[in-house]
Amino acid sequence: MGGVTVLTASYTGAASAPAYARLAGLAAELPGEPVRRDAGWPVLRYDDPADAISAARALREAAARVPAGELLRIAVHTAPETSAAVRYAEQLIAIANAGQTLLSATIGVGLPEAVDLGMHRLRDLGSPERIFELTATKEPLRSLDQVPNNLPVMFTSFVGRQTQVAALRTQLAGSRLVTLTGPGGSGKTRLAAQTAAQLAERWPDGVWWVDLSAVTDSTQLPEVVAAAIGLLVEPGDRLLIGQLRTKRALICLDNCEQIIEGVAEFVAALQTGCPEVSILATSREPLDLPGEAIWRVPALAPDEARALFLERSGTELHGALPADSEQAIRSICIRLDGIPLALELAAAWTRTLTPLQIEAGLNDRFGLLTKNVRGVAARQRTLAASIDWSYDLLDEDERQVFRRLAVFAGRFTLDAASAVCGAGLETLARLVDKSLVVAESGRYRLLETIREYAGTRLAEAGEDSEDGVRDRHLDHYLQIAEAAEPLLDTDRDAWRALVEPDRDNYRAALEYGLSGDDPERGRRLAAALRWLWNLQATGNEGIGYLRRAIDRAPDDRTLLQARLLYGYATVADTVDPFGYDAAGRGLELATELGDDRLRSLFLALVAVGEFFTDFQKAWDLTAEGVRLADGIGNEAARNANIALQCVLLSLWDRHDELRPLLGRAVDGLISSGERGIASTVLTVWSESLFSTGEPLRAVEFAERALAAAEPLADYHRVGAARCQLASLLVRTGRPDEARELMRPLLELDASSVVPNLGQAMGLICYWTAEYDAAVEWLARDTAPDSPLAGTFAPAMLLPTVAAAQRGLGQDPTELLERAAELARRYNLPRILADALDRLGRIAIPDQPDKAAELLHQALTIRVDHGLRTYVVESLESLALLADHTNRPQDAARLSTAASAARSQLGLATPPDQPAAFPARTTLSLDEAVAYARRTRGARGRPSSGWASLTPTEEQVVALAVEGLSNPEIGERLFMSRGTVKTHLAHVYAKLGVANRTELASLKNP
Repeated sequence: MGGVTVLTASYTGAASAPAYARLAGLAAELPGEPVRRDAGWPVLRYDDPADAISAARALREAAARVPAGELLRIAVHTAPETSAAVRYAEQLIAIANAGQTLLSATIGVGLPEAVDLGMHRLRDLGSPERIFELTATKEPLRSLDQVPNNLPVMFTSFVGRQTQVAALRTQLAGSRLVTLTGPGGSGKTRLAAQTAAQLAERWPDGVWWVDLSAVTDSTQLPEVVAAAIGLLVEPGDRLLIGQLRTKRALICLDNCEQIIEGVAEFVAALQTGCPEVSILATSREPLDLPGEAIWRVPALAPDEARALFLERSGTELHGALPADSEQAIRSICIRLDGIPLALELAAAWTRTLTPLQIEAGLNDRFGLLTKNVRGVAARQRTLAASIDWSYDLLDEDERQVFRRLAVFAGRFTLDAASAVCGAGLETLARLVDKSLVVAESGRYRLLETIREYAGTRLAEAGEDSEDGVRDRHLDHYLQIAEAAEPLLDTDRDAWRALVEPDRDNYRAALEYGLSGDDPERGRRLAAALRWLWNLQATGNEGIGYLRRAIDRAPDDRTLLQARLLYGYATVADTVDPFGYDAAGRGLELATELGDDRLRSLFLALVAVGEFFTDFQKAWDLTAEGVRLADGIGNEAARNANIALQCVLLSLWDRHDELRPLLGRAVDGLISSGERGIASTVLTVWSESLFSTGEPLRAVEFAERALAAAEPLADYHRVGAARCQLASLLVRTGRPDEARELMRPLLELDASSVVPNLGQAMGLICYWTAEYDAAVEWLARDTAPDSPLAGTFAPAMLLPTVAAAQRGLGQDPTELLERAAELARRYNLPRILADALDRLGRIAIPDQPDKAAELLHQALTIRVDHGLRTYVVESLESLALLADHTNRPQDAARLSTAASAARSQLGLATPPDQPAAFPARTTLSLDEAVAYARRTRGARGRPSSGWASLTPTEEQVVALAVEGLSNPEIGERLFMSRGTVKTHLAHVYAKLGVANRTELASLKNP
């Protein structure tokens, strides 16, 4: 094995001074050439790796015989040259535990006694590497993998700055906000990242790196930070702060200078709301916040600058240097003022120029360094000069490509560089080699400082003007977006994977396209990108672009305007549904243009607007949408309308009609990647399964709904799916899991509106007997003056509020009567039955006859609509009535059947449910329903005449006399047409009439 091998050793923990003295003595007794005699970190050099391994064993054995020897850790590494070997060994020992002897892969591979510890990331921020252990402690390494982080991978070594890292470590221990300032290229980013890596264990909730170089709008800050950490996002910082409120984390904000005011406001809010979050920022100027510790990054010391130049130059300059080359390199380091980026740019040319030629180039080009330019810092002049020099050394083709690359915001592909800048792979590779372009993960980018410089050169060349590179940039991304648009109907996941990585470039293209004299291309791009803003909670940003695109041609009556209105309406659905009637305007325009596909899509969106107040109108609109979509064979448009029909059928408890639609809609939505609507339909399916007697399958479908929504990273869809799953978990006896599922949503700011959050938490609190909390959670949406008061929504919540109030010993009759009235108005059978059942329970002590009528009405509704899960509650209520009216056998049979059904279905028992009455035999659910109806008991009602009619029969008669048909009566009273027919037959028999005509002729005395 070639190269040199080094052995280094140190203690973990707080070893005493005598222990360090003993370590120095033990190291002195080992063979090997001393590289460093530091008592705390002795380093020995060996030509043969086997000698280093033997020395490591000898040191371990010797340490075992002295005090504190068990704290000793050892690292061994082989590298081509000594300085690189020492740096790596120091990083290796930093992740070792007491008693461990770690080997790098250069030694451990093939060594029989070495234990493979797998891949680990060292604190030097390189890629994960395989580590071996000579001992067998089985202790987890203290690598970066032990702490949540997204610290960037650095492909070059960290040279020098150890004193500054140590000082920064101390600074961060005493200040929650540390800002590294200095000119571009001074090494702020690398110093911050290295410090964060070395201190990562201080923050158990993670160290999170946020690159702001591509961010030009400070309103995007919360989105970018949340995306880096992997949190839910929304416009504004409240959601992010809510999620970080109790976290101990370090957030590193890199390249703050271009939005310094916005960063300052954001950091101030973050520090106020998150007391255990620390900030490490890099910027060309301080944030100027109270308590900010400002660390001005100095230039590299001469020896550090030399080491960096040699490291970046390549192996051909390592080792003994000719005296003239050594002098030239030291001169370069001094002339470039120790600026790391300038040194790296200079070192990149060592492949084609000697150090003497590079120094000569500096003599020719750096006249600017001696000029007193007002308002420009000396180091900024130094860096600008170094970039000027690098630019001048490019050939003309390289220069042209380099300055054109300034048009890209963020990362870009080779294809994009070729189309926009005429860059071939060879030219781009040369720019990468010369450190002007960064290559990472198959994409490219310019450092922001370099991009600014290239942009200046681009403007000087006049290539960013009309028909210039910015137009080609817009044309390129417009072509990609429009070519990808068909995927929105067939595979949205593929569309997302294609478009999302270029979000920054699309923003730049939109800004340019919508700002020009002719906005046509910008408007086309806005229309093609409409779904982008349904991702990552960027809806407000999206409707801003779409509104600008619409308003650039307000009188336009073309298909493009209709597409823009459609895009606006789809994004606004979860952001600002009532702020702008894009759906109505779009439907009118699509009708005028005769575009049935868009008409069908707009009908679904208009129906959403009608949904909260007029179910029938919403249904009629979707029915027309389905008809149009079927006529043109457009499955996507059909599914958009069917999805809302599924919601309506579920609310109407027409489950037999619902199920066939659900399967087809979900399959189509999932296969096309329409995750948002698919999640909604799966949620509806889960609720239908729960209602009709399949609670455990309902949980499975709710889990599918959440899985469908999560890739969107949108708190609206993800939040709604979590709420549904949590509601089912608590009702199936898993309250702890339900609360844990809701925890991320509860950490959000109170002003963040998550659909159904109050309903889910109200249910959880009710089912865990926290009645006060349940009422509080549901109060906002059920109050008579709430924004939802004029909609159907309060009806869905009032029965739970009433149950919680009753648990508190209060009378909820008024709430239940309001729930029943709303349920009748909106045709909500399940809710009506819930209200009637609870009213019946209240009436049992004082009005048992009334209670019987109410409870049997609830039972009938539940049976007629297949609500088997809720039939269990009816049996429990009727058991209570039977017990009160001195019918113990009936009470026992109904109660036992209900208890058995709960166990069989996997249902939890409500906290306020009385204990079951034991019975000798257990009836099935259907048998118990039949038994309850047979044993209803005498009411003192005659067998014929008007007085013999039940309240339900009286309602049927009244509607029949009004002229309603059987289906219309059934829809009004929430029963099947067959049940209406049966009721009428009973009425005819009791009143002695043969048909409706004779019935209408009778007068009720």
